Amino acid sequence: MRALLQLSRWIDALNEGIGKIIMWFVLAAVLISAGNAVMRKAFDVGSNAFLEIQWYLFAAVFMLGSGYVFLRNAHVRIDFISSKLSRRTNTIIDILGIVIFTIPLSLILVNLSWPVFERAWISGEMSQNAGGLIRWPVFLLVPLGFAILALQCFSELIKRVAFLTGHRSEPFSEVAEKSDEQLLLEELEVKAEQQRQAVAVHDRAASQAR
Repeated sequence: MRALLQLSRWIDALNEGIGKIIMWFVLAAVLISAGNAVMRKAFDVGSNAFLEIQWYLFAAVFMLGSGYVFLRNAHVRIDFISSKLSRRTNTIIDILGIVIFTIPLSLILVNLSWPVFERAWISGEMSQNAGGLIRWPVFLLVPLGFAILALQCFSELIKRVAFLTGHRSEPFSEVAEKSDEQLLLEELEVKAEQQRQAVAVHDRAASQAR
């Protein structure tokens, strides 16, 4: 298990590095988008290449960032259900989801998307828009993104199993901040509990008065 946990740390470090790079992609996409808008509105000048760079970067953020999101435990959960379950139960559900759904789906999509990238690479496929970009880099994002996700799934699987077997104190590398919905749910539960306690006190007082 020690060797597997070391492998997990290497995978986590890889996705941590990718996440930091993606942050610059977001900034680049915003600056290019703003520059395109200014040039188009102020000078009536446009560029299909720069427009396509925007969605290349947008695609890169989402495809390459999936593993980083999983590492940060920031993916979508059904909070009102998971918050009521024990950490052990949530960990078992995570393991089943990773093994049954996420890893197989990732590998299937890598297998299906790789030939698309390969054909674009061999043919040198270009955008149909005048002045557009070569296509293979954006096609490569699909198999690369799902391969990165599959790697992080393996890392998360190691951590979940290590938690269940007592080799880790936490099933996650990081615990994501609670969502607004979860905070609202917890607030409503506290208020409901306070109301139940107030009713119980009132009932006891009324019973003693009788």
